[in-house]
Amino acid sequence: MKYKEQSLAVYLNDLSARLAAPGGGSAAALSASLGAALVSMVINFTIGKKKYAGYEKELAVLLDKSEKLKFQLLDMVDLDVAAYASKNLRDALDVPFMVCRLSFEAAKLCPPLVKKGNINLISDVGVAIALLEAAFFSALLNVEINLKSLADAKLASSIRKELDKKAKDIKKIRAKTEAQVVKAIRG
Repeated sequence: MKYKEQSLAVYLNDLSARLAAPGGGSAAALSASLGAALVSMVINFTIGKKKYAGYEKELAVLLDKSEKLKFQLLDMVDLDVAAYASKNLRDALDVPFMVCRLSFEAAKLCPPLVKKGNINLISDVGVAIALLEAAFFSALLNVEINLKSLADAKLASSIRKELDKKAKDIKKIRAKTEAQVVKAIRG
C-alpha cells in the first residue's frame, strides 16, 4: 500500500497503531511535504496579483522548486516505510538523510516570500518554515540513530558534518523568517 494514494485518516490510523511502520521518519517526510505545499500555496495566491507583478518570474521559479520538493518529500513517506521494512541500514539512513536535505532546500524558499509573497498569507509562510524546520530535525534524529550502526566512520563523519552545518543554517533561516513574519503580522 502506498500512503500517498490513501487518505490522511488511513495514514494517521496506521501511524498511531501498534505497527512497526509508518513511524517518525515518514511523519517527518509528511511534515516537510506539507511545508513545501504551503510554500506553493502562498506563491499561487501571489502570482497574478498586480501588487506583486514585479516578482512573477522569480515566484514562478520558486513555485517550480516548491512543487518538485512537495512531491519528492511525499514520496519519502512511502520510501521511509519501505526502508524500515527492508531492514537495510543504508536505506534506513539514506531516506531520512534525503528528507533533511529536501527540507533544507524547501526552507530556503521561505525567506523571499516574506516580502514577495501575498501579505494575506504571511502566517502561512511562518507555518511553512516551522514545519520544514521541525521536519529537518525530526529526520535528523533518524539519521543519528542509524549512524550509530554504520560501520563506515568516514561516511558517518561526512554526513554529520553536512547535517550539522545545515542544522545551524536552518535555525537561522527559521529565526529570521519567523521574526519577519511576526513583525509583518503585528505591524
